[in-house]
Amino acid sequence: MEATIITIMALLFLSFVALGVFVTVKVAKAAKRGVDRTIDQARRTVEDTTLRAKSIGQVGAAGELARLRLSLRTSMRATQEALQAGVGEDASLKESLDLFHRLSAHGLELDADLKRLEREPDRAWVAGQLPELAARTERITGSADALRRAARDRALKFAEDDLSSLSAQIDVEAGALRHWTGPETTPGTAARTSGAGAPDAATADGWAPPARPAGQTGPGAGGEPSAITGPDPRRTVYPWEKSARPETST
Repeated sequence: MEATIITIMALLFLSFVALGVFVTVKVAKAAKRGVDRTIDQARRTVEDTTLRAKSIGQVGAAGELARLRLSLRTSMRATQEALQAGVGEDASLKESLDLFHRLSAHGLELDADLKRLEREPDRAWVAGQLPELAARTERITGSADALRRAARDRALKFAEDDLSSLSAQIDVEAGALRHWTGPETTPGTAARTSGAGAPDAATADGWAPPARPAGQTGPGAGGEPSAITGPDPRRTVYPWEKSARPETST
C-alpha cells in the first residue's frame, strides 16, 4: 500500500515537472517571437526613415532609388495589412492573400535589386537602369494597390448592404410602433366627463361597491343605493374587475 502511494506521488511530481517545463518553453518561445517582432518593426521604421530622408535630401540616381524603394515598401505593407485584417471576416479574401504572397516574392526581389544598386559605384550605369526599375516598381505597386482597393471596396459594399437592411427593418419596426390602439370611449366615460349619469358611469367602470347578497337587510338593502352607508373601505374595486351579478330568485 505504501509503495503504491509513493508511486502515485512520484508520478504526480513528474507530471507537474513536465507541465512546468512545457509552460516555460511556450512562454520563452512567445517572448522570443515578441522580441523578434519588435526588432523587425524597429528595423523597418529605421529603414523607412532613412529612405524618406534620402528621397528628399539626395538628387540623381541615389534619390530615385530611395524613392522607388520607399514607394514599393509602403504599398506592399499597406496591402498586406489590409488583406490580413479582412481575411478573418471575409473568407473570399484568402485567395487574394495568396495572390499577394506571390506578388510579394517579386516585390522582395525588386527591393533587393534596388538596395544592391544603392552601393553600385557606377552612377551612370545605375541611371541607365532606372527606367526599367521604375516600370517594375509601377507594375508591382499597381497590382498591390488594386488588391487593396478591391478589398476595401468589397468591405464598404458589405457594410452598406448591412446598413440598408438594418435601416429597412428599423423603418418597419418604427411603423409598427406608431400604429397603436387608444382606449375606447365607453358611455360611462362620456357620462362621467359631462357630469351626467354618475351612478351609471360608476357601475359601468366597476367603481360601484359590490352588490349585496339576496336577503340582506339594513340600509341599502334591495339594491337601493344608501345615502348614509358608503362603500366598504376594506374592499377596493378596480376598473378591470367584473361587477358581481345579483342573485336571482327562481
